[in-house]
Amino acid sequence: MSRTILKGLASGLSQRPTETYSPDILPLVQSLLRTLADIDFEFQRDRETILASAIEDPLRERALATLRTRHHERRAPYVRDIHKLERQIQRHFA
Repeated sequence: MSRTILKGLASGLSQRPTETYSPDILPLVQSLLRTLADIDFEFQRDRETILASAIEDPLRERALATLRTRHHERRAPYVRDIHKLERQIQRHFA
């Protein structure tokens, strides 16, 4: 299922009847997307801080690599939850 469909569900724009899936799905999708947006915002803010710092390049590159790894690890459980919801929604609309 595409990200567009998830965003449509999250914003209430879906043309599908809401009674075909659990009413708990929409708030959960909204919460997951909000959490991912917060994580991405924090990553960008921290990345910009590192890039603007006066530290030497090797240390900067190591800090950026650590930041990218941490960002991926923080996002992973939420992305997995979204994929689970996608499969659940697909089963209901199939």
